[in-house]
Amino acid sequence: MEITEKKDTENNTNNSNNNAQTTLDSASLENIDKEAEERQARDLKAGLHPLKHKFVFWYTRRTPGVRTQTSYEDNIKKIVEFSTVEGFWVCYCHLARPSSLPSPTDLHLFKEGIRPLWEDSANSNGGKWIIRFKKVVSGRFWEDMVLALVGDQLDYGDNICGAVLSIRFNEDILSVWNRNSSDHQAVMALRDSIKRHLKLPHSYVMEYKPHDASLRDNSSYRNTWLRG
Repeated sequence: MEITEKKDTENNTNNSNNNAQTTLDSASLENIDKEAEERQARDLKAGLHPLKHKFVFWYTRRTPGVRTQTSYEDNIKKIVEFSTVEGFWVCYCHLARPSSLPSPTDLHLFKEGIRPLWEDSANSNGGKWIIRFKKVVSGRFWEDMVLALVGDQLDYGDNICGAVLSIRFNEDILSVWNRNSSDHQAVMALRDSIKRHLKLPHSYVMEYKPHDASLRDNSSYRNTWLRG
């Protein structure tokens, strides 16, 4: 009897916590939407062309051989943010191109309020599609992906958090992060949209990996779960 009552109490507590979290998430989304509307109104009044989302470019110069999450988070540096078409081109024209950056380096483009970390609340239940490129072509594909994200051209755009270009010794790796790895329809639709917008040749293989799996094995790109 005591065990049953204890379980009922625990279930009620969990349900209350889940309901509270849902309420907080809804309130946060409403605040974000309101801020975005106000920002777009200001941009339009100034004669600018507002984007649907505000974005942030980040940069990580990784230490070879060091894989701890603490060291990775410490190395992430915010470069610049933008919210208009004009602001994007001012920023992008002054950014170093991938071919000029040392290895290992990560370039990140994420929506405002989302840090390029597996543990961030927007990323923690999600995952990423991964594509490996030869270094001579990675810059072009990265630019195409940046333009697709900024222009909100990919399907299920609200489910997308950002993109990363990981510059490595023998290849460069492009990954697109989404919010919900368990939403199979959204995951596969994102894959198809990426292929279409990048005009990806059939010889390229895309791989998917949830972030919780990356946390378990402390690796972004090994032991992927899905190929397509």
